[in-house]
Amino acid sequence: MNIPFLDKWRRRQPADPGEGLAAAFEEDPESVTELLSECELLRSEAERAGLELDDTPASLEALDQLPPTWRDDAELLPWIGNDAGLYLGTVLVRAVRGAAWHVWPGGHPVVRLPSGREIHVVEAGLDWAVNGAPQLSQVYGEAAEG
Repeated sequence: MNIPFLDKWRRRQPADPGEGLAAAFEEDPESVTELLSECELLRSEAERAGLELDDTPASLEALDQLPPTWRDDAELLPWIGNDAGLYLGTVLVRAVRGAAWHVWPGGHPVVRLPSGREIHVVEAGLDWAVNGAPQLSQVYGEAAEG
């Protein structure tokens, strides 16, 4: 994948990598959006379970039904949670008119709804991965309502 901002970011190497993501988002939001939507680990875990993630709200419901085998692996758990949050954000941005990614200084990605409300998708993904609640489809449904 060719993501132009990565070359510039690698050369600068800020003290806080999150600051670099925030700066890259300001320079090239489309490339950062593409990067945030990769969710490679979650996609491979879902594929292993026979589920293809197609960036739709229905796929969030299907993810909610997967057996949480990642909870048995303390190293894998936070990464799956992070990817689940980014995937939730990807679905929101693609399916909810006017929803868009926003990266706070420090590199914290959120989805900003047309109302101005921000959904902390990574936190929601981590809660889902660890506890199973709230379900990703539930967070999506509440955000889609406004």
